[in-house]
Amino acid sequence: PRFLISGDAVGWIRPDMVSRLLDEPIFESHDDHAFHLHPDLDTFDKRSDALHELVLRLHAEGKVNLVMNEPYPVTASTREESLCVIDRPAAGIFGLKTYGQHLNGFVRKADGIHMWIGRRAKDKPILPGKLDQLVAGGLPYGISLEENLNKECYEEAGIPGEIASHSLPVGVVSYDLISPRGIKQELLYCYDLELAEDFKPVCTDGEVDEFLLLPIDEVAAMVRDTDEFKPNCNLVIIDFLIRHGYIQPDERDYVALVSGLRSSRSDF
Repeated sequence: PRFLISGDAVGWIRPDMVSRLLDEPIFESHDDHAFHLHPDLDTFDKRSDALHELVLRLHAEGKVNLVMNEPYPVTASTREESLCVIDRPAAGIFGLKTYGQHLNGFVRKADGIHMWIGRRAKDKPILPGKLDQLVAGGLPYGISLEENLNKECYEEAGIPGEIASHSLPVGVVSYDLISPRGIKQELLYCYDLELAEDFKPVCTDGEVDEFLLLPIDEVAAMVRDTDEFKPNCNLVIIDFLIRHGYIQPDERDYVALVSGLRSSRSDF
């Protein structure tokens, strides 16, 4: 069922949570069988507080795996026009739009492009040990794209601001994700950052176990033939391969890939 605030559809309730949420007083029932946030919750702060209290209850019941106190926008349009916020780990329960930033860090060598890849720490609660972009992270509410990218660059790879400032915005990748954690409508802002051959990334927040500098052909083969990468990273790398000419227009499914990167649905 849909999740609506003031008549605007902002998400989809995860099917296995429907019976649990039916009696929650913050929701009001209508003939459309959707979950409507109660109209008395008519301000940004009231809505945010009510949803936060609900998330805390669900966490105590084991239905939300952790509380990060990282506010994510709840919106029917853009993150700048949010109706309220909710803690990041609960976004999937309500099928909300989510936003992130992924940065392709690469080096040009005599034998071609090499890409920096990070391996997620084995104690990460989500997809531990999977391969990841050099820098990738969520985009919380109340912080600009530039500020968040600079923060993630330093935390995940030790990239100082004077280098991160050369990151080139190259577009977006969007997808719908259905997983055991819920439904997600995600938009990723993508960036390319060309790095010097002597640059060595250093993780400062403990979330990356190792970094690998791999020839782009090897990265492409891993995306094509293995499940080594975190699933949404595959999309960002495919976008990179298309933009840099490694996937040519005459190759099979080229048009499907290009169009799919802006609107794809996946089950993981």
